Amino acid sequence: MARLDPVRLTSTELDSVRLGSTWLGSVRLGWIHPGSARLDSCAARIPEARAVLDLLEDCPEHQKKGGFPVVVFEGLDATGKTTITQAVKDTLNAILLRSPPPCISQWRTIFDDQPAPIKRAFYAAGNYILASEIAEASTRAPVIIDRYWHSTAAYTIATEVSGKVQDLPPAHDEVYQWPEDLLKPDLVLLLTVDPEERVRRLQCRGLEKTKEEAELEANSLFRQRVEESYRRMVNPACQEVDASPSKEEVLKTVLQLIKKHCAL
Repeated sequence: MARLDPVRLTSTELDSVRLGSTWLGSVRLGWIHPGSARLDSCAARIPEARAVLDLLEDCPEHQKKGGFPVVVFEGLDATGKTTITQAVKDTLNAILLRSPPPCISQWRTIFDDQPAPIKRAFYAAGNYILASEIAEASTRAPVIIDRYWHSTAAYTIATEVSGKVQDLPPAHDEVYQWPEDLLKPDLVLLLTVDPEERVRRLQCRGLEKTKEEAELEANSLFRQRVEESYRRMVNPACQEVDASPSKEEVLKTVLQLIKKHCAL
């Protein structure tokens, strides 16, 4: 497979893969929210796209973190993110945020039904809107986040690249680098469980599957590409946590990692 070069990718690939880059086409235009051009192009037929862009334009450039630590929890559905993030929030008296943020999450179903480039532009924009919330919240308390950029990037890379894990961009490729213009967390924890346990948990939920969840279940190669993409992320890398044990055990492990890597 040819290397994914952020300068030579098509505009669709740029919007979808280099989610944090300020490159559009082969021209560097300064600080541009990723995918904003894609959202702008569909605003006439999708009014919600204009609303997302308006929120995006209100976000200050180059957000800076406050004095409290910012910890992100990543992982596939049913790995325990909701349970553990709530438990960590309660233990640390932290502020819990989610991606996409509430101000745009009401439109998820609309964008989930759009072509991949528009869908990814929506989620990428959500990361920058969320960054504005993180910047403010981290001046008041520790911040816990249920998914952020790594999630958007991992699913995008796994979707754009077909085939086996070996067909992914190589480790240390630029697509795994955190965007320079996006507020960076202090720690990213990747919750994992074995595939059988994850499916069991999903079945116990009894909720309707998302398109991506259906793809994860039906296509083991897609799931493997998502998981490996998470593991190849750098600066910051994902610290993997086995979420198979009891909630109390997982919480203990998570709190130890936060204490080790963050100043509380």
